[in-house]
Amino acid sequence: MEYNILTSENFKTQKWSGGTTTELFIFPKSASYKKQNFQFRLSTAQVKIEKSDFSILPGISRKLMVLEGNIYLTHKKQYSKKLKKWDVDAFEGDWETSCQGKCTDFNLMTSASITGELSAIQIKKNLFVNPTIHENCTWFFMYIFSGKVSLNVNHILITIRKGDLLVIRAPTLLPFEIKTEENSELVFSEIIKIK
Repeated sequence: MEYNILTSENFKTQKWSGGTTTELFIFPKSASYKKQNFQFRLSTAQVKIEKSDFSILPGISRKLMVLEGNIYLTHKKQYSKKLKKWDVDAFEGDWETSCQGKCTDFNLMTSASITGELSAIQIKKNLFVNPTIHENCTWFFMYIFSGKVSLNVNHILITIRKGDLLVIRAPTLLPFEIKTEENSELVFSEIIKIK
């Protein structure tokens, strides 16, 4: 079991046609978003204009969760969907996708034999939560959208703050309890390798 906490100094932010995007994690580490040679990638994005078009990403599956704001996604020749805070849409990267509305979102991109799940919770101060981890999960991530939490990992107390990303490898070996030090909003992402 390996774990790490990544903070804003570890993240890369760049512009895209609709606003900015921040890469939180990419695997393998040597992979590149531009080359699309990653197995999975986690990012957040700020959609800052009323109408935007998503990049076409052949061979990539996407899950998008709205963290703030409301948007209306249109997947040409597929379907349209309105998303509000914590709603998730799963779609293929080679679909022609446009967005109406402004928001902050969380993105999970996977390729090949990789799939993933996104979920989120809001917890009041001084409460405890035990994340449920999928049996076949190979990576587990917790992004602190707001607030501050602490957890005990291998008898070591860790504090994680707003904007930080907790990364755990082989998480099924690690049951843990999260305590909120402040009112908090947490995004969980699981990576599952399909054999």
